[in-house]
This record gives sequence, structure tokens and C-alpha cells, in this order.
Amino acid sequence: MNRLSMMALVSLLSTGPAAYGQAPAPTGYPGTVTLSRGDYDRLLDLAANRPAGPSTAPAAAALARADIRVRAGASTARATMRVDGEVFRAGVAKVPLIKDATLLDARLDTRPLPVMAEANTLVAFVNGPGAFVATLEAGSPITFAPGRASFVLPVPAAGSATAAIDVPGEQADVHVANGIVLRRASAAGRTVVDVALPTGRSVEVWWSTHEAAPSTAPRDVRILSDVKSIITIGESDVRLVSLLNATVVQGEPSQFDVSLPAGYEIASVSGASLDRSETQDGRAVLYVADPAARRHQFLLSLERSHAGGSFTLESGLPAISAAQRETGEVAIEGVGTMEIASPEMPGLRRIDVRELDPTLSPIARDAMLAAYRYQRVNEEPPLVKVEVRRFANAPVLAAIAERAVATTLLTSEGRALTEVTLWVRNTAQPFMKVALPEGASIVSVEVAGAAAKPVEGADGNRVPLLRPGFRPSGAYMVSFVYLHSGAPFLKKGDRRMTLPKMDVPIDVLEWELFIPDRFRADHFDGNVVDAALLPVAARIASSGAGGGSSRPHASPAAPPPPPVPLPLPAPNQLVGRVLDPSGVPLPGATVTVTSGGQRQTATTDASGLYTVYGVPAGSLTIAGALQGFKTNRQSFKYAGEGRQLNLTLELSGAIETVTVSAESPDAQVSQKAVRNEPQAPSENVQNLQRRASGVLPIRIEVPRAGVSYAFVKPLVVDEEALVTFKYKKR
Repeated sequence: MNRLSMMALVSLLSTGPAAYGQAPAPTGYPGTVTLSRGDYDRLLDLAANRPAGPSTAPAAAALARADIRVRAGASTARATMRVDGEVFRAGVAKVPLIKDATLLDARLDTRPLPVMAEANTLVAFVNGPGAFVATLEAGSPITFAPGRASFVLPVPAAGSATAAIDVPGEQADVHVANGIVLRRASAAGRTVVDVALPTGRSVEVWWSTHEAAPSTAPRDVRILSDVKSIITIGESDVRLVSLLNATVVQGEPSQFDVSLPAGYEIASVSGASLDRSETQDGRAVLYVADPAARRHQFLLSLERSHAGGSFTLESGLPAISAAQRETGEVAIEGVGTMEIASPEMPGLRRIDVRELDPTLSPIARDAMLAAYRYQRVNEEPPLVKVEVRRFANAPVLAAIAERAVATTLLTSEGRALTEVTLWVRNTAQPFMKVALPEGASIVSVEVAGAAAKPVEGADGNRVPLLRPGFRPSGAYMVSFVYLHSGAPFLKKGDRRMTLPKMDVPIDVLEWELFIPDRFRADHFDGNVVDAALLPVAARIASSGAGGGSSRPHASPAAPPPPPVPLPLPAPNQLVGRVLDPSGVPLPGATVTVTSGGQRQTATTDASGLYTVYGVPAGSLTIAGALQGFKTNRQSFKYAGEGRQLNLTLELSGAIETVTVSAESPDAQVSQKAVRNEPQAPSENVQNLQRRASGVLPIRIEVPRAGVSYAFVKPLVVDEEALVTFKYKKR
């Protein structure tokens, strides 16, 4: 019976007589307490509901023990450490391992263990929760003194650490700082001691030797070298970058002397084994951190200036002076447009640039113009001498539109809604300058199927041609819609319509003008021509492309070119082409893939090719869409494998052809001599009507009934397209 039960019993006995009307009992012995029944019940509840302990471990991970095996050699001591630990929390935890150590290898079971340095501590990343076993390989140099050898052993920060230390010499007196020697044994000329070590720090191990510090006679140094160089000819300077590979056959060189070509200055020197470098009298002295290493690699960058223009380039090459044999390759590249002419050069043999070593590719910045290979047969490296003839740079177009389709809807109030769609090939131009008609404003912009924001500047509006994360590799669509407020229609009168100037050259501009059926239009004029007069318009009409196809189709008599084979898809990847009914690829089409609640889109390139990455397995729906064509939608079960899938889009909208005849095929037919006949509105008009009703952020009463007039203007370069006509109310 514990003290609380005893107290409760005393309380009941003391209150018992009072319950029967007797006088209260006298006060108990000193040290006793009298409680009421309610207080006693509350004490029982508190004893039953003790507060829970901490829900998470106080530390993310810990090392339980470390078992170390050390073997001392001639100059280094190599330690193998088996570390047992545990991660207490879910996720990746940082586990401190050892301090002030040279780590040779780290593995977790059979996998490499990721390790990073924080201050002077090596920290491992281990996924938890759970126990783990890590194996570490560490090395320490041995320091020799008369009658004594020693090294420093880093000890992991574990709960306990033991080590078996194997040193050369029988009956060697081995000591461990702050450690306890548990066992000694000697055999076969070596001594092994088992010790218990303090954890989390480095300890010194030393033993007695009967020999002085080992000394060996210096050996002759023999080196083989291979030099890969690139000479870059700039506008006013010459840059020489050399990759020097040194293979030590004999000896342990602590430095390498590199002879520098005349006229150059060192820009930078780097290398994995490089400790420091100095420049002395036309040569560079490279000091290495580990003379015992058999292979060294250095990257040497040199620069010098020249007068510019056409000149004769004479350049030497870097060379390792002590090398018994040296081979090398040198390539010449140029910034800008130039021509390289080289006579026969002693010691250099010209090769094709495709024969160059692949290690030169990451160093090159421009196209290589010439390449040579050599093998040094004397003290001096070969001399490169070439004639450089530079040509003036010609301007290059950054962007061009292969085709532009404009659709204009006229209303009875005189307002005009115009959509311009361009198929652009772009390399570097971020914006397109657009000079809108007076009183017009841009409503929306799309770049490759995604919405973009126009920019309004002091000198006009700019439509973006690129957007973040989009890197075009072929033709893609850029479209913008603008609203123009004009004078209302009268009973009859004249009308003048223009398209904006765009600073991107356009191969062919097609313009469809929709006029409400309340008005009759005739006497068309301007700087555009009737669409029926140009062969491109006939091809567009015959294929239904006047309603917004992706590009002018080939004539029905001409077979489409054979398609390029599709690339092999990777797992969880869809690859294919979007084609029209005749098998011609459709660039600019939008492919949408829906699977597992995830939606991805892609746009076809100039060859109609699309690629969708990271498609999850499950029920999948793929849809191909393009203005002027019916949407092709397919659903199927997808297992996650790489798959090739082509989509064929059928034509939609009204198709109407216009036949123009003349007495002589050589006669010059003018715009005024041919009457522009009205035709049924294309799919472009219908799409723009639907967008104006519910998508575009504008209020405009677009007439549903009317006729269209088609015009074409080839080769539009920063000029506006103009159409004038007379109208009369019906």
C-alpha cells in the first residue's frame, strides 16, 4: 500500500464517526493529511492522465558506434571505418561524420553516400527513419622523426569507437593520445593494437622506430605531354586556350615549367591538381599539390591584341619544357565573317575539324575554320602562321513571318475588329513593333497558343514574339486582335480600311474583309490585289486554308514530300505529327494531352512535329486543333511507354473557289480590271465572331450575316495594307 492509499484510508477513518453524528476525531499524527472524497477522486484522475512525453526525437540522427581498421604504410595511413547509426525522423537528415579528415570514399550499404563539408566537418545525407550502416575510407600522411613515426586519426562522433591499428615493425611501442590500448600482438614484422578511442575529434597515433626518416635517392623525371589548343581570332584580339595533359612516367615532379608563346599574356590558369602558379621570363611555373600523382591536367588561357581587319597571324603554342615527347592538336576559330589561308607549316599537318579531340568542343565558342595536328620533334613547338582576311558583316534578319492572315469584321456602327495571325520564324527578336491605325487599341495577344501582354511605348505598340520558357525551333503562331473605332455607315459613301505596319517582313499577307449584309460594296481599290489573281490564293481556296489553315498547301497535282521519320520516343513521352487530309504537315497546330487530371499542351513545329513529355499512365485523351480544321480527339488506355501517334485534321468551313480567265495568259491584269466577287465567310470570321461574343474583353455588336472579300499582298516590309471601296445600303 503506497502513501497515497494510506492517506486515503486515514481520511475515511477520521471522517467515519462524523457521518453518524459523533464528534470529530482529534487531529492525527504529525505528517498525515486529511482529504475530502472529491479531492481524493481528483488525485486519482491526475494520476491516471499523465502528460504525454515528447512526440519527436530531440535530434534528427545519431551515430551509435564506429569500428575502425587502420593500416600504416610507407608514407600514408589508410583507415576503413564502419559506422552504425540511426535516423529518427522521416525525410533526409544531416548526419555529422568526422572532422578534419581527407575522405577517399564513402558508401551507404552498396550505394555511394552523399557527403558535403560544413566548416571543418564532413556531413552525410541519409534518408530516414531507420538504421543505417556507412563505410568510410580516409587517409592521413605519416610524419617521420628520428626514432618516431606518427599520424593523425580522425574519429567519428559516435557513441563509442574502437580501432585496430596495424603499424610496421615487431614489438613497436604504439601510443594513442587519450586512448586506451586493449590488446597488443606482433607477427610477420608488424604490430597490431586494439584501442578504445575518444569520439568526435582527431587523435594522434605514434610508435617507436629503429630507422630514421625514409629517404630515397631522387629519380629522373620523365613526362609525356599532350596539348590541345584553340586559337580564337576576335575583332581586335587573339585568344589562345590550351588544355595541357601531363603523364608522369618516372619520378615525382612538384612543378611543371611551361614555355609561353611570344606576345601573349596569361589570363588564367586552372587545374584539379594545381596548387599555385608563377610567371617567370616567358614561362609559367605550375606547382602541384600531390607530386605522387601520375596524371595532371591544366587549362591555360592566353590573350594578345592585334590591329584588326585582315592580317597575318603568327602564333606559337604552349609546351611543357621537361616533356620527353609531346603531341598536340590546334584549331582556329574566328568571330565574325573571315577567310583563313595557310601555307605549308613545318611540323603541322592539316586535318578535318571533325577529327579533333572531343575535349576541345566545350572550349570552342564559334565555328572552327581550320585544324592541325603535330608531334614535337625538337625543343621548340611548331609555329602557326595563317593569312586572315576579314569581311564586313552583313545584316541578318532576326525574325520573319512566312505568312500572315488578317480577318476584319465591320459593324454597322463603323467599328472594326481585326485579328492578325502570323507564322513566325524567330531567332532573337523579342518584340514586333506595330503601328496601329489612329484610334485603334490592342485587345489580346497570343504567342504559340499562350496569352501574352502587349507593350505600349512612346513610338507605338509592341507585340511580344517570345515568352518566358518558350524556345522556338521552327515556325510558330503569333496573333493579336485590335479594335478600331470609325465613322458609322451612311446610306452610301466611301470607306478606307488599313492594316497596321509591322517591322517583321511578311512573305504573303492574306486579308479577309467581312461586311454586314445590310450593305453592298463594290469598286475596290488599294495596294492589295484580289485573292483570285495569285496562285497562292488558289491553293489556299482549294485546300480550305482561307479559313485559317496553318500554311499554304501544295497544289493537288503535286504529291507531298516524304515526311522525315519520327524520332524514337522515351518512356512517358508522346511523339507524332499533325497532318491535313492530303498528308501535308501542319505547323502551328495545338496538341492537348489530358491524363489523370493533368493537362499538357504542345505546338507543332515547321514539319508538323510535336512532343509531349512526362505523360502519366492511365486513361488518356489527346486532341489536335487548328483554325480552319475540325478538332481530332482520341481517347485510349496508356501504359506509360514511349508512343508515336499522328493526328489528321479534317477541313471545316465553307469552301468556295473563284476562277479568273483572260484572253491571253501573258496579259497584265490589273486590280481594277477584275471585280472582287463576294464569298461566304470563312472559319476565321466565325471564330472571331464567337470570340467577340464571349471571350474577348470588349463589347461590340458583331453582325452574324454578311459576305467576305479576300485580298492578298505579297512581300510586305514595314508598310500598311490599304483597301478602299464604295458602299450602299440595301
